Amino acid sequence: MADPVHTTTQVVRFQHCDPARIVFYPRYFEMLNLTVEEFFEQVTGWSFHRMHEELNTSVPTVHIETDFIAISRLEDVLDFQLRVTRLGERSLDLSIETVCRGEPRLTARITLVCVDFIKKNAVFWPEPLRNVLEPLAEG
Repeated sequence: MADPVHTTTQVVRFQHCDPARIVFYPRYFEMLNLTVEEFFEQVTGWSFHRMHEELNTSVPTVHIETDFIAISRLEDVLDFQLRVTRLGERSLDLSIETVCRGEPRLTARITLVCVDFIKKNAVFWPEPLRNVLEPLAEG
């Protein structure tokens, strides 16, 4: 497997936990979304805001699969390691492995679709965005 193209480090805070002081599983989805948003902003140079304003484009999640491997506790430091596994004409597949001190906690496979922000229908990747994503795809 290729090296991650982006890693987001997030500390498990009280807001992420249930009364047992472990991450409440829906909070992982917020953490995954932050990882994706930071990938676009920091790696591609296209923040969600910039995509909306300059390209009239958004990238909603249309499919997500997760495997919860081990629990995460309050104050654990989690590394969300993102890889681009496939770039389609209108979609993008991502893989995110989450680890804490090298121990796997969660894996996710996410499909995003490029959508016209105004019309709300799937569209081909705008050339400036496609040109940045293409070299990042694994295959």
